Amino acid sequence: MHRRKEGKRTEAGAGQLIGDGRIGINFALAPEPAWLLKRIEILKKIKERNAKHMAALEKPSIGVTMPDGSVKEGTAWETTPLEIAASISEGLKNATVVASVRYSKRHVGIGATVVNADREEEGEGKGLAGAGWVLWDASRPLEGDCEMKLHKFEDPEGKEVFWHSSAHVLGEALESLYSAQLTHGPALESGFFYDAFIGINAFNTAMQAEVEKKVKKICEEKQPFERVLITKADAQQLFAANPFKLATINSKLPDDALTTVYQCGPFVDLCRGPHLPTSSKIKAFAVQKTSASLWLGQRGNDELQRIYGITFPDKKQMAEWKHFQEEAAKRDHRVIGIKQELFFFDELSPGSCFFLPHGGRLYLALCGLIREQYWQREYMEVITPNMYNINLWHTSGHAAKYKENMFLLSIENQEFGFKPMNCPGHCIMFKQRKRSYRELPWRLADFGVLHRNEISGALTGLTRVRRFQQDDGHIFCTPAQIKQEVANVLDMIMTVYVYLGMEFSLKLSTRPENALGEFVLWERAESLMIEALKDFEAKTGRTWSLNPGDGAFYGPKIDVQVFDALKRPHQCATVQLDFVQPIRFDLKYQTAGGDGDDSSAFERPVALLSMPPKRFTNCARGRTPCSMPCPLREALFPFLEQPPPPPARARIPHAHCCANFCANRLPPRPPPF
Repeated sequence: MHRRKEGKRTEAGAGQLIGDGRIGINFALAPEPAWLLKRIEILKKIKERNAKHMAALEKPSIGVTMPDGSVKEGTAWETTPLEIAASISEGLKNATVVASVRYSKRHVGIGATVVNADREEEGEGKGLAGAGWVLWDASRPLEGDCEMKLHKFEDPEGKEVFWHSSAHVLGEALESLYSAQLTHGPALESGFFYDAFIGINAFNTAMQAEVEKKVKKICEEKQPFERVLITKADAQQLFAANPFKLATINSKLPDDALTTVYQCGPFVDLCRGPHLPTSSKIKAFAVQKTSASLWLGQRGNDELQRIYGITFPDKKQMAEWKHFQEEAAKRDHRVIGIKQELFFFDELSPGSCFFLPHGGRLYLALCGLIREQYWQREYMEVITPNMYNINLWHTSGHAAKYKENMFLLSIENQEFGFKPMNCPGHCIMFKQRKRSYRELPWRLADFGVLHRNEISGALTGLTRVRRFQQDDGHIFCTPAQIKQEVANVLDMIMTVYVYLGMEFSLKLSTRPENALGEFVLWERAESLMIEALKDFEAKTGRTWSLNPGDGAFYGPKIDVQVFDALKRPHQCATVQLDFVQPIRFDLKYQTAGGDGDDSSAFERPVALLSMPPKRFTNCARGRTPCSMPCPLREALFPFLEQPPPPPARARIPHAHCCANFCANRLPPRPPPF
C-alpha cells in the first residue's frame, strides 16, 4: 500500500539514483495531450495479449472461507470478491471497498516475479492486512482456495484504498486538464495527494475549481479500475512522455520482471494496488491545499506541485469533515500565537520561531517541568556542540541518508554541518573514556538546539520548523536492562502527559525487512519491550497495539500518539532502541568479569533513544501545562476541549496573570506513577 505520513520526503531508496537533477523538460500547459490517446492504444494491445494468456489457463473450482466460517464456492481466475459479496446481499456489495485474502492454495498464473515499480521508499508496500493476508481488489478474480474478509470505508483498509484510488482520479484530472507529468500519489492518514510537474506554473484557485469539476465528472462516469500486468519494455512505452516515471522504471524494474499498472478511464499509472471497483464510489471530493515539493525530495531537482485532496463515499461525511476543518481553524496555533503575543515567524528566518515574552515564559516553564522529571529519574543533563565536522555524520550513517536535510558550511576547506539530532554527539561522550558496567544504565538529557533544512513549502508553524529543541534523552544500557529502562521511560511519558491533561496511545513497531543487527538481539529486545508494555498496561490500564514490520532499520520502537480536542492523532514521544550506533562508533563497556584491555572483557551497549514528550520545549502544536494561568493557558490549549482547571496555587486574576506569571510558582510536580 501507499499510505505515508504527511510531510515525509520521498527519497531514492537504497542508494539508487533514479533521475537526479532537472528532468521535467519541454513542458507545455495544455488540455488533452496527444500522448494520452497513444498510451491507451499501447495499453489496449497489452490487455489483448494478457487476455489470450488468461483464456488458456485452467480454471479449477475454489473454496472461499468467510469470517463466519461459511464457505463460498467459486472458480479460479473468474470469481471476484465483489461477486461473493453480491451473493450475500446487495447492501454488502455496495458497501465493499476492498477485500483481504489469505491463500491456502494459490494456482500459478503467469509465473514471473511481479515487482512493485512504484514503491517510492524503503519499507513501503506492506499494507494493512497483516501477516499472511493480502489486500485484494474487490473486482479482481481470486486465484485459489482462501480465507476472505470484506472491508468497508469505515475500516482502516477501506480508507486506505478509497483515498489511494481517489489520488488516481485526481491524477487523471491533472493529466487531462494540464498535461501534468505525475510522479506519485499516495494515500495519507486523512486524504491523499499527488505530486505533479507543471513546468514553471503554480497551482492556483482557478485550477482548483477546474479540478474539482473534472473529478466530479470522472466519478459520474463510473470508470472501472483495472489491474494490468506489463513488462519493463511495456512500461517504457506507456510512460515515454513522462521522464519521472521513466526514471523510476529504468532504475527500479529489473529487465526480466513484470510489474502492474492500473487503468481508470484514460488514466494509467504504475501501481501495485489494490483499488476501488469503480470511480462511482467517490461521491464527494475537495482540494484541501497545495504546496511545493521537490522530485525525490532533493534540492537541485525539479520543483513539483503537491495537490492535497479529500474524498468520501457520501456528501454528508464531506459536510462533517468541512465542519471539522472549521473547528480546527479556530484552534490554529499560528493564529493564537500572534493574537496572544506568544510567538511569530518572519520571512527573514523561515521556520525559526520568535518567542515573545509571554511565549518565552511558557517555553521556560515547560523546560522546567521536563528538567525536574529528568532529575527525579537520574538523567544527567549535558551540553553538546551545535556544529560538527561532516565526518561525524559519515560515521553515524546520517550523511548518506540525511545530508540534504542539513545546513552545511565550509570552514578552512572542511565541511561542517549544524546538528539535526543529538545521538552522534552522545555517542562521542560515551566513547570519551573507558566505561564500566557499573556506570550503566548511563542516562543523558539534552536540550540542545537542532536545525533541519526543511523545504520552505513544507514549513507549517511550530509543527514543521527548521530550528527547534527536543527534550532529548539517550540511555546506554546492557541488553538485560532494556525492559526496566523502557518501563522507566513509559512511566515518565505517563507522568507528563497526564499532568498536561493529554490522552495518548502506544504502538510497538517491530523488525522491518531491512533491519540491521543480529536477529537474536532483535527478538530478545522486542520480547523485553512487549513485557514492559504488558506490565505498563497491567499497572495503568493503558492498552497498546502492535505494528509489525514498521520499526526503524536500527531497532524496534514504541511510538506514542497524543490526541487533540478534535481527536486528531499527533506523533509525539518515541521510545527507540538503536543497535547500529554502538557498532558504528565502536562503543564498548568493561564487563563484570573483564580485566585489562583484552577484547573479551568488553561488550557493546544498546542505545535507547527516549524522547518522552517530544518537542515540548518548542510548544509544538500549541500545548501548555494545565497549571498555566489564563489567558496564557487557554491561548495555547487547543489540544483539550475543556482544559482541566489549574490547581488553586496557580490561579491568578485574569487581568494580572501575564505581569505576575514569573512571580508565581507552578504547583508541585506530580510524583512518578
